[in-house]
Amino acid sequence: MKRELDLVVISDVHLGTYGCHASELLAYLKSIQPKILILNGDIIDIWNFSKNYWPKTHMQVVNRLLKMMSQGVRVYYITGNHDEMLRRFTDFHLANFSLVNKLVLDLDGKKTWFFHGDVFDPSIINAKWLAKIGGKGYDLLILINRTINNILTFLGKERVSFSRIIKNKVKRAVQYITDFENTALEMAVYHSFDTVVCGHIHQPGMKSLSIKGKKITYLNSGDWVENLTALEYHNGHWSLFSYALNWGNLVSIQEDKSSEEPELVSEFLPVIKLMEDISGN
Repeated sequence: MKRELDLVVISDVHLGTYGCHASELLAYLKSIQPKILILNGDIIDIWNFSKNYWPKTHMQVVNRLLKMMSQGVRVYYITGNHDEMLRRFTDFHLANFSLVNKLVLDLDGKKTWFFHGDVFDPSIINAKWLAKIGGKGYDLLILINRTINNILTFLGKERVSFSRIIKNKVKRAVQYITDFENTALEMAVYHSFDTVVCGHIHQPGMKSLSIKGKKITYLNSGDWVENLTALEYHNGHWSLFSYALNWGNLVSIQEDKSSEEPELVSEFLPVIKLMEDISGN
């Protein structure tokens, strides 16, 4: 049975790259029934996109999102740096789908600010070419990591995350994450927001601080490359979903016997056509 939720946030899926855990995300999306779904940037990795690599499971994720829209789920696609090409279509609205750069919602009286977070990243602002090279290197690292983990799993050993080890070991990386979170909180205070929700740094997190006498909540939805996490909001409370901790429950959910293809509702045909152009189908 699907879990009914008020709002779900996922980010940094990176469809079109080797690191994307599309199968796991598909299982998660099949397990939920949100009223609102926020795709908080880097859903499609246009920076590293190649028509030579677009697995069936990646298209199934897109189909699932379209199906959710056709079933009445309100979907907001917030652009990130890896899918910045879509920013030329900012403020595009079609039925219950919206493409935006940022979003502000009132959730039970709390002003909540959603945005990807790349505007706080100096490497994106000052040296985008270097960030793109880094993105390709990261994708290669994830591919190598996945191969080694498959071997470790076969041998009955514990899986490892190279990038997580690097982030935890390198003080500069740890400081980068801390600076990102603090900047987001400071901006929230400046704009009088109660909650700020980001992605971008692939570091899921939830924390609240009192700044200048005002309680501010910082949330990060993580990613579907390493952490496989999402933010869920229901009955006035936020929680952080982890696929690693809940995979057994997802597997137990009855498989959806219906076709993976969404109903081709005429109002969504432009979105479908866009995806076909991107994927080369």
